[in-house]
Amino acid sequence: MSAQHAHLPPGIEVITTMPEAAALIPDGSEARSVRVTLPPGDPGAPPHRHPGPLFGYVTEGEVLFELEGQLPRVLKAGDAVFEPGGDVIHYQGANNLADAQSQLVVTMFAPPGTPLLTVVGAEELAERRHLRAVQPS
Repeated sequence: MSAQHAHLPPGIEVITTMPEAAALIPDGSEARSVRVTLPPGDPGAPPHRHPGPLFGYVTEGEVLFELEGQLPRVLKAGDAVFEPGGDVIHYQGANNLADAQSQLVVTMFAPPGTPLLTVVGAEELAERRHLRAVQPS
C-alpha cells in the first residue's frame, strides 16, 4: 500500500488509478454506472464504440476483451479495465467461460442523451482493419 492510501480504513483498497483518464472525459458529461452480465459462452456485443471513456472492474468470471490497436486479453475477476471511448472500436467483450457467468461493472462518462454504445458496421470495420492488432506469428 502506498503512503498516499495508508490512511484508509480496513477493508478499503484502491485497485488502480488512472489520472490521465480525466483529460478524456467530454465537457458536460454525466457518469453512468453499468453492470454487464454475460451468460456462459456469451460473445457479448458486436464491435462498437462508446461516446466517452469508461473505467471498470470484473466482479465475476473472465472476460475476453479487445480494443482497437490492442491484442485481445483475458480479464479475470479482480482486474480493472479502461477504455478511452470516442473513436476507438471495442471489438470484443465476451464471456471467456463456457460453463459460468461473467460480470463487470463500469462507470462511463458521456454526454447526456448519448447511447451507451454504437455498433460499427462491416464497411467501417473493413476500412479500419489496419488498426486492429494482430498476434505475432
